[in-house]
Amino acid sequence: MSYKRWSFIAIFLFAVGLVLGLATPPGIAGFMSEDITALEELGRILTPFSALTFIFIFIKNVSALVISFVLSPILCLAPILSLTVNGWLLAFISSAVAQEESLGFVLAGVLPHGIFELPAIIIGEAAALSFGTMAILALIKRGKRHLLLLNLKQNLRYLLIAIGLLLPAAIIETYATPLLLT
Repeated sequence: MSYKRWSFIAIFLFAVGLVLGLATPPGIAGFMSEDITALEELGRILTPFSALTFIFIFIKNVSALVISFVLSPILCLAPILSLTVNGWLLAFISSAVAQEESLGFVLAGVLPHGIFELPAIIIGEAAALSFGTMAILALIKRGKRHLLLLNLKQNLRYLLIAIGLLLPAAIIETYATPLLLT
């Protein structure tokens, strides 16, 4: 299957997450109160305009993509969950913030770095889906084993492109987005 198809599958899974996030009742936030408290504490530590914040954001995003890629041969669960959960979180939190603040506030907080980060997630997770599927096929069908190394090399290139896109995303999220939200 071509990488273009994997990209469409990744976009579809992300969109499913978005729809689920928009359909989730706002009252569910009470179930996540411990997580919200932990995020607020992290927000106090990671301040805007800080190199530590930039490094944290970049390493967190890169490690999430790499871990998903490495774990993708396990039934492609990691990339599927990553795409749907990220879509769900984006929609759910954006919806809640839009109700409290405004849609403009949400767009100012997401769009500048999202222009780089969302394509990075799609590209990286599409590569993980492609590699994971080929690894599974190589285990099942002996005739596909010779394609695994070629597939790995191709998808590592896409993963590197995704990682490259995460660099400007982290810079913008650390240094530009806070200016737009004040």
